[in-house]
Amino acid sequence: MQRKIIHADCDCFFAAVEMRDDPSLAAIPFAIGGDPSRRGVIATCNYPAREFGVRSAMASGLALKLCPQLRILPGNMEKYREASARIDQIFRQYTELVEPLSLDEAFLDVSQSEQCDGSATLMAEQIRRQVADEVGITISAGVAPNKFLAKVASDWQKPDGLTVVRPDQVDDFVRQLPVKKIPGVGPVTAAKLAEKGVVLCEDLQRYSLLQLQQWMGSMGERLYQRCRGIDPRDVQPTRERKSLSVEHTFSTDLPDIGTCQEPLAVLFEKLQRRLERKGPDKLIAGVLLKLKFSDFTSTTVETRIDSCGYDRINLALYRPLLVQGFERGKRPVRLLGVGVRFSDEPVMADRQLALPF
Repeated sequence: MQRKIIHADCDCFFAAVEMRDDPSLAAIPFAIGGDPSRRGVIATCNYPAREFGVRSAMASGLALKLCPQLRILPGNMEKYREASARIDQIFRQYTELVEPLSLDEAFLDVSQSEQCDGSATLMAEQIRRQVADEVGITISAGVAPNKFLAKVASDWQKPDGLTVVRPDQVDDFVRQLPVKKIPGVGPVTAAKLAEKGVVLCEDLQRYSLLQLQQWMGSMGERLYQRCRGIDPRDVQPTRERKSLSVEHTFSTDLPDIGTCQEPLAVLFEKLQRRLERKGPDKLIAGVLLKLKFSDFTSTTVETRIDSCGYDRINLALYRPLLVQGFERGKRPVRLLGVGVRFSDEPVMADRQLALPF
């Protein structure tokens, strides 16, 4: 059976909900984010703000430098969750195979849906109309034979757009696709590929699977498949948590490793509390530490450990990661984060049987 996947992505979701409730905001550049005087970060912004270079995950202070007239609102997560739940209800009118990626985007597998006479394109159009009419915001959608192409397509005509990639169009569509559109290809990997003249997926198709595995390691197989428009992943109605982390942005930069020690301990205690609530049934296979420096560059250091319960994780595992990470930047620290990566191995009810006496 030919798969039919829809990727639905709300346009600047938090900002869209605020503009719905206060239409005057649509005429000015504004963002949802934290207080710039307290190292706040932009969560999202509307399109007028993006014209000034304002982006998600940007420091609020930098956003104001780029756009002095920018209005920053603190946001209302309860309101956004309510809007997200209403959109999810609309999705489920078409299929139960819905994989939420966040509050504002999801994959839908409509391969066997009988809605709209089975037409994924008509379903996507109808979903977009329903969200606009019932929730009051716009979404962009991509329709394609797999998740990778559907996600790329949903971004093709943003905002408020619909792009359809039919099975017979896949080869032509993917050949001219920039490799940076492949998930996992960030600026560093894109620069590495560009050194060999690889800018488009068409360029990447010149390399065999073996060549890409030798060159790019574990990522080689994914690159080989995606540059040919291949993605066998199923839409997963439930998603298993792969990691858990906590982080903090400091109001004043921490100048050296010594001043990072106490915040590291505080963050570790916070991580332990979250693990106690959310991860007691998972084994931990790795620990990680994230640093963002005063120049906004960041690094993440990770080490694998023998699978164990959360109660076996201790602060001593993070101290060498802090040293290693700080050495990479050697600058004052703006943000510090600690986390764990969960194992795929299930937790056994009794790891060791009691002796019979």
